[in-house]
Amino acid sequence: MDDAEETMDTLFDVVVVGGGAAGLAGALTLVRARRSVLVIDAGNPRNAPAAHMHGYLGHDGRDPAQLAARGREEVTGYGVRIRQGTAIAADRLPDGGFLVRCGDGSTVRARRLLVATGLVDELPAVPGLAARWGRDVLHCPYCHGWEVRDAPVAVLAGGPLSVHQAQLWRHWSERTTLLAHTWELTAEDRELLAALGVAVVEGEVTGLAVDGDDRLSGVTLAGGGVAECRALVVAPRFTARSGVLTSLGLPTTGLERDGRVIGTFVASDAATGATALPGVWVAGNVTAPMAQVAGAAAQGVQAAVAINTDLIEEQARRAVEAYRAGS
Repeated sequence: MDDAEETMDTLFDVVVVGGGAAGLAGALTLVRARRSVLVIDAGNPRNAPAAHMHGYLGHDGRDPAQLAARGREEVTGYGVRIRQGTAIAADRLPDGGFLVRCGDGSTVRARRLLVATGLVDELPAVPGLAARWGRDVLHCPYCHGWEVRDAPVAVLAGGPLSVHQAQLWRHWSERTTLLAHTWELTAEDRELLAALGVAVVEGEVTGLAVDGDDRLSGVTLAGGGVAECRALVVAPRFTARSGVLTSLGLPTTGLERDGRVIGTFVASDAATGATALPGVWVAGNVTAPMAQVAGAAAQGVQAAVAINTDLIEEQARRAVEAYRAGS
């Protein structure tokens, strides 16, 4: 009997949608709280292109895939069920629980939901850029700054945050350049960059230059020139993977910086991950786009504690009602 047949008619205490750091950390906390847990994992984590992750105490430099594999071993050892597949929508049931619908047509029922589906990084439309994402096309200096310290770093301008990015990355490398690309820099921007010693390269970026060792060596410009860099910093648009949540009527919120929307997220309580819909919690990048792996895992734990508390309180309410009815 396969997982789909075995779980279609099973009522789980919690269904966790998403098998990354947030989802697995939540599942681990819940199963150790003696909850029945199913994790539905589509198998396409945001950090899949990266060979290493950083800033996670005790796991610095580990392959993200290894962390996920270790996490799956840990949670299944306690009895968590993991099902490969994509949860595409969910329905609220009359009893307050949920019916989760998967892409293969199967369904599963849950008393509570923890959605940790992450986000999609939508990259600038520069040829060759997507293929090197997470390798030498980067975004977060706290994730990758140490690895390219003192090397030539170029920041691809694409919005008001680009100057801020250049300011940040210059802390790791004084050889930081801002590529104006198609963005119009203000006089104030140029003054700040000049004061910091960040050179500005004019002209639209048309592609990437790679050396014989398959390492980034620079970017090509519309005028025919090449700007040297060993790392190219971009500002992706962060789009929440929110299908299950929006199917329940939970909207996405625009993530704004300097008056410009740079992505979407699903709003939640900062301490617990609770959404506006009772019974549904979120954790990780679907609600906190800037969270790193360690932060996402911590959110999964916080949400799991809140979910278990909610289930305990519901059990207590029902016990009191039954007690009064029998008195």
